[in-house]
Amino acid sequence: MIATRVSVAVIAAILAGGAAFAADAPPGAAGCSGCHAASSRVDTPVPPLLGRPAADTSNQMIAFKSGERKGTIMDRIAKGFSDEEIRAIAAWYAEQK
Repeated sequence: MIATRVSVAVIAAILAGGAAFAADAPPGAAGCSGCHAASSRVDTPVPPLLGRPAADTSNQMIAFKSGERKGTIMDRIAKGFSDEEIRAIAAWYAEQK
């Protein structure tokens, strides 16, 4: 009985920590992880965003948005964000390690 309570408390703490992490993310940032790996150790042609300099990410997103840079999907995704939202997402990902 005590072990069950401890297990429930541990699981609740882990879930609460994950929820706090997600809550800190600006709107739209969570969707990036559908394609962008959460680790640089993953072998994929889609570059990871975690820890990448914010200026690099925001410049690329703005280039996709303007049509300066062509993409298969990123040009369409980027058009859904204002420049301020793009900078907020880029800054948040830059802070993640």
